[in-house]
Amino acid sequence: MMLRLVVTTLVVGLGAVALIGAYLTTEIRDGLVETRVERILAESARDAAAAQAQMNASTAETPGELQQLVYDTVDALQVLGGESRRLVLLPDPSNTSNIVLSTLISTPPAAVSLEMRAAVEAGSAQPWQFVALSLADVPGVVVGSSLQIRSAGEYQLYFVYSLEDEQQTLSLIQQVLALGAGALVALVVFMTFMVTLQAVRPIRSAARVASRLAEGRLSERMPVRGNDEMATLARTFNEMAESLQRQITRMEGLSRLQRRFVSDVSHELRTPLTTVRMASDILYDARENFPPDVSRSAELLNNQLDRFETLLADLLEISRIDAGASRLEFDQIDLGDVVREEVEAILPAIQGHGVAIRLWMSTGTHGASMDRPRVSRIVRNLLSNAVEHAERKPIDVAVVANSRGVAVVVRDYGVGLTPQQAERVFDRFWRADAARARTMGGTGLGLSIAREDARLHDGKLEAWGSPGNGASFRLMLPRTSRGLGQQPVMPLVMREAEFGTVGERVPLSIDLLKEVDP
Repeated sequence: MMLRLVVTTLVVGLGAVALIGAYLTTEIRDGLVETRVERILAESARDAAAAQAQMNASTAETPGELQQLVYDTVDALQVLGGESRRLVLLPDPSNTSNIVLSTLISTPPAAVSLEMRAAVEAGSAQPWQFVALSLADVPGVVVGSSLQIRSAGEYQLYFVYSLEDEQQTLSLIQQVLALGAGALVALVVFMTFMVTLQAVRPIRSAARVASRLAEGRLSERMPVRGNDEMATLARTFNEMAESLQRQITRMEGLSRLQRRFVSDVSHELRTPLTTVRMASDILYDARENFPPDVSRSAELLNNQLDRFETLLADLLEISRIDAGASRLEFDQIDLGDVVREEVEAILPAIQGHGVAIRLWMSTGTHGASMDRPRVSRIVRNLLSNAVEHAERKPIDVAVVANSRGVAVVVRDYGVGLTPQQAERVFDRFWRADAARARTMGGTGLGLSIAREDARLHDGKLEAWGSPGNGASFRLMLPRTSRGLGQQPVMPLVMREAEFGTVGERVPLSIDLLKEVDP
């Protein structure tokens, strides 16, 4: 901010000084030149009249006397004009006199232009023009007049004035203006810097305090000095920080209570659940001896207890994740082996769903450092979710690896997800269709736990869906501590025909595959 203000002030100041300097320089130059030209015209008119009067008063008749008269007149005018003026005497082009006088100039100088000679010959009263004198381009003024020399005829007398003194004066004025402008701009920039510094210092302090608050140092406060606007800002900021600290402390307390409540309830429920499970197992084992309605009730009781145990296990896992108590045990594992085992393990549970699972693997190894139980749980949850929503359509599972990571994509072609639903699919207890019955006994926490497990591995779990075209879930895990890099291991969205390009179709090792995936 300070840099922008100083640079802006510098640019605006330089622009303003340049415009004012150009205006003043032009006005001063025009004033100097105008005054000098007025003096030149008056002086040249006076001297031309004096020269003509001297010629008219002279009694010289012979060529020699006339020549001497010319020399004397020119010398007198030269002495009278000083060093800043010189005279040029040229015969008029219309002069036809037999008496030829020497003007000491063989050719007209460059300062006397053809336009000037034509103007004098035409009888103009006092023609003049600006010219450049010598090779140094010194500015000058040329004034012309006619001179009648008795029997020698018509001549042209030119007064050539140098404006070098005026040019030096203008240069000196420009230097003074430049020094003054530089000093003025420096003063303005310094004042801007000081004023901006006074305004920016409290803002920087607020930014530092805000950064520390964001890092969790909730006791940080801004210093309050005086009663100006900045002091009011500091007091307001501190009040906001205190309010945030109270709210965050309160929310942390509630969060701890919530986690403790979930953990305590989950643990406390295990004891009665164990007793109920024992009684349920006895009833379930003896269900064939019961009437049909009682036998069915025993089966339902057993299934719901299984689901209840799974829910308790998920709640405990969620409470450990929220408390930051999850610990991973890494081993070098081949992701392809994990996926194959989970696919084979889920096949018996999906016999009545009419879903075919097709496993594709790229060539080479798919090894990575991972916690095998957690990765197995991620793959299991993805497969269960795909079967839940496949609507008796096939499911493609692909495993791919590159130099940075390994990935598995689970793709179904069922009901699909909208983009908004894909963003919420990992939320706890969230369901895309609340009216849809669960067929795989899920608890609503599986995908949420799966994403947390992926994050614990420094990996990614992402979802994509399209209504009526199914959904795709991609798990990516890094091979080493270098991470996944910028290039994804495999695309998240893949069509059914594209899975054949991943690698070879892998036959599963159990006989049940013939029934489920003919």
